[in-house]
Amino acid sequence: MNFLITGAAGFLGSALANQLAREGHQVRGLDDLSTGDPQALAPDVHFTRGDVNDRPKLWTLLQEVDCVYHLAARVSVPESILYPREYNAVNVGGTVSLMEAMRDVGVRRVVLASSGAIYGDQKIQPLTEAQPSKPRSPYAVSKLAAEYYIRTIGALWGIETVCLRIFNAYGPGQHLPPSHPPVVPYFLRQALRGGTLVVHSDGQQTRDYVYVDDVTAAMVAAATAPGLNGLVINVGSKTETSVRDLVRLVLEITGSKANVIYNSQTEGGVSRMCADLNLAAEKLNYKPAVPLEEGLRLTLARDPRFKTA
Repeated sequence: MNFLITGAAGFLGSALANQLAREGHQVRGLDDLSTGDPQALAPDVHFTRGDVNDRPKLWTLLQEVDCVYHLAARVSVPESILYPREYNAVNVGGTVSLMEAMRDVGVRRVVLASSGAIYGDQKIQPLTEAQPSKPRSPYAVSKLAAEYYIRTIGALWGIETVCLRIFNAYGPGQHLPPSHPPVVPYFLRQALRGGTLVVHSDGQQTRDYVYVDDVTAAMVAAATAPGLNGLVINVGSKTETSVRDLVRLVLEITGSKANVIYNSQTEGGVSRMCADLNLAAEKLNYKPAVPLEEGLRLTLARDPRFKTA
């Protein structure tokens, strides 16, 4: 098959592109390199630098494409609170630009990488796709809006759509910016350096950490599985882990004696998150294979940055 991946040089995009290329597919990648690294892509992935709002470029890249994976997005919750306009322009505007270009060229299937952040605070766990959305950040709002645009435009223009609500993905190659870094690579780096692990709030908040290879397996399946049109599907591990337990695992695996500080003055985000995976199992034959401890060990072993931390 012929694929276009937007956000192809990012953490999940590069993992997906390389997996599809290994399977023998023709893969084109688009990324503006605001956070991505084209060196992460296999040589047979045809990479183009560009903006997802550049419709003429999209028209060119979409020729003879069977399915689009839409991963181009700004992804930091704290950053979205500071720059909501930019998050709307990229995450919502970029989605609409892509759908228009797909309509113009005649591409008939798109898979959106959405987010579990859409659910917000919920009393009922694990989270099912039928639960009402309660987004708590501009990032979550932008992802929910992208879902609505993709599903609505897809229905109007005859484009098959599926939205994968990916929970807390982690693994080798995850972007580690100087401000607001994702918690897993941040904790690993700090532990290896003997630095301090700063935990927001009391660390009792829980998350569903899902290893990158499991996410990739779900995305690959979503390109060809039947009966997905218009669906929203959770992709997680179905395991609820507190931040305190994540800290304990990181210190145990790294053998670190790093200090841990709980900062009660900072917001810890939603209190609980755990994905219900019944729909993913039914529609994608999805079953996460990598538990958190193994995933952390694989991240340390496969990410060269941690060998020199």
